[in-house]
Amino acid sequence: MGIIVRQSIKSTVVNYVGTFIGFLTTVIVATRWLTDEEIGLTRVLFEAATLLACLAQVGITSSAIRFFPRFKNQGELHNGFFFYLMIIPLIGSLVVVPLYFLCKELIAGYFQARSSLFVEYIDWLVPLMLFLVYLGVFEVYANLLMRIVIPRFIREVVIRVLIVTVYLLYGFRLIGLTGFVAGYVLTYGVAMALNFWYLSRITSISLRHDYSSVSLPVRKDFFKYTAFLMIGIVGNGIASRLDLFMVSGMLGLASGGIYTIAFFMAAIIELPSRSITAISTPIAAEALQAGDFVRANALYKKVALHQLIAGGFIFLLLWANIDNAYHLIPNGDDFRAGKWVVFYIGFSRLIILFLGFGYSLLSFSRYYRWALYLTLFVFGVTMLSNYLLIPRFGITGAAMATLCAVIITYAAQQWLVLAKIKGNPYTRESLVFLLLLVGLFGLNSLLPVAESPWADGIYRTAILGVTGGGALYFFHLSEEIDRLMQRILHYFFIKRD
Repeated sequence: MGIIVRQSIKSTVVNYVGTFIGFLTTVIVATRWLTDEEIGLTRVLFEAATLLACLAQVGITSSAIRFFPRFKNQGELHNGFFFYLMIIPLIGSLVVVPLYFLCKELIAGYFQARSSLFVEYIDWLVPLMLFLVYLGVFEVYANLLMRIVIPRFIREVVIRVLIVTVYLLYGFRLIGLTGFVAGYVLTYGVAMALNFWYLSRITSISLRHDYSSVSLPVRKDFFKYTAFLMIGIVGNGIASRLDLFMVSGMLGLASGGIYTIAFFMAAIIELPSRSITAISTPIAAEALQAGDFVRANALYKKVALHQLIAGGFIFLLLWANIDNAYHLIPNGDDFRAGKWVVFYIGFSRLIILFLGFGYSLLSFSRYYRWALYLTLFVFGVTMLSNYLLIPRFGITGAAMATLCAVIITYAAQQWLVLAKIKGNPYTRESLVFLLLLVGLFGLNSLLPVAESPWADGIYRTAILGVTGGGALYFFHLSEEIDRLMQRILHYFFIKRD
């Protein structure tokens, strides 16, 4: 248990450091040295390659977690498990790459009119896909061996530092656009190689295996589970990237770049959920396997409340300072068209924070097949809403489409969770906090705007933070937060004495 706690704490620290570096990379450096079209190019390349990588991995990064206990032994080779981690994505890649070239003209045709720059560099998708495939494979194997910190450090910190370096090399005209794209892609190759090197240091890397040790029932179970899982992963992967693809295809890479910056700003709302979900997910899985719906539902309520509180305050402070943010980031006027994208995406992320744990409960229960049907439903709603709203409202329409899709699909998901496993996140505390949050948004609208964006941001954040924190403590919405605030107050009280 000690190693799990230590690794979790270190991983959380790395997540926060990585997010800060990512903020500097995307919001400060990229907006200073790249055009909105070039930002759109890097994002579309990455998201498209990630989608291809999901196909090529054939669900192995998820199914490995389920099947590793059947291979695990006291030796370092774990009955040749590493061989299967390597060979299955290789087979998947050998299928996906030819399919990509078959569909290349169709993909290029969709982007040609308004995103010709992406078409010019479209073949870089293949090496980037391969790097992402095995980057994910090596990460998951390290995680299975209870070594999550270094792979997380490589993904969250090393990759972002290397990308900043590529941005600066391009910004100072030391490399051209082709060199910029090549450097961006090779960054993930370096990360993949570092993960492989780390694995070689903590375990024996060998392709030796005993095929007879994999029984026929295990093979059948693996193929059945993986096939089912892969459909869900691919469907969810497409649905989560449709807005960017459709914005870039219908409006152009420049719009995709503006959308990317706004989306990244809103994405910080989800940051607290990473640690909360990582800690809570194994407990939920254990409770549901034991058929303890009461324990699982109690956990659902607690996770939903704390993620709502954390995400709600971040959303409040983000939106309160949105104009200040666009004043302060380099070339902010070029990206200001994404202001309302931040609001709608932020609102959708708040709903996901509150209801998202229900999807985990559904996936871990015996009703896990419903998760697939839900994914397909999400895909359909997302595509339809983007198709209807982007032509009319531009990039804001894409964000509105995301919000509409989230409201509809998460309402359907919550109905399933309630009907199947009696899961219900709603409490008096969550309702009180929502009312408090609405009041704080109202207070923000009444505050006068200071001339300096720095001064405005500081005083606005201070007033909303103190008022919100005081109200949270006064209403006693969370025992855990109450104890934390009491420690803080006690600390400063002792310091004053």
